[in-house]
Amino acid sequence: MASSDTRLIPTGRGRPRDHRIDEAVLAATMRLLEEGGYADFTLEAVAVRAGTTKPAIRRRWPSRRHLVIDALVAAMGDAPTPDTGCTHCDLIAGIATLTTAFAGPGTRRVWPALVADIAADPAPAETFFARLFDPRRAATATALRRGIDRGDIRPDTDLDLLLDLLASTTYYRALFGHLPITDTLAEDIVMIVMSGVATDAWRAQHPHPYA
Repeated sequence: MASSDTRLIPTGRGRPRDHRIDEAVLAATMRLLEEGGYADFTLEAVAVRAGTTKPAIRRRWPSRRHLVIDALVAAMGDAPTPDTGCTHCDLIAGIATLTTAFAGPGTRRVWPALVADIAADPAPAETFFARLFDPRRAATATALRRGIDRGDIRPDTDLDLLLDLLASTTYYRALFGHLPITDTLAEDIVMIVMSGVATDAWRAQHPHPYA
């Protein structure tokens, strides 16, 4: 967390933006979503919980949908998929950030309603893809290319399809809630998928019952 003397960041005009308000609003947003879900979520309630005003929130986020997207980004994190030198380890670590976030009540309760809410509105949909969806997908794509370079993944693999396979189980369970998002889900997904796309060299080093 930034020290107290660096939180007021000049914006180029007017008063400096106080990032303590941003942090309080994002934290209040996730707490309210956990408590009441997306349908009853209001900027007025966020303002009260965060100790600020609705106009102050509006200056930062043009709509509640934009605010919720940023709160999800903050909760889920935006760290890239790591480069540990181990292809399946990288992928498990990357997918685990997704499964951990969706296992929380706030994220699981908001996800289906948010997706439906932004479906017909290009502005928040663009923000959703730019802030949340695309960066995570790009980081995983980079990890897959490293796997190809290492000889762990076949070079003729359809990376777009593989990216969908790796992430879709978590999104699917978050949307429909038919099965739990377990602590081992990330590893289970990666090992099943790798068993289907891995080279013989990778299989020889990492035997697995799914193979």
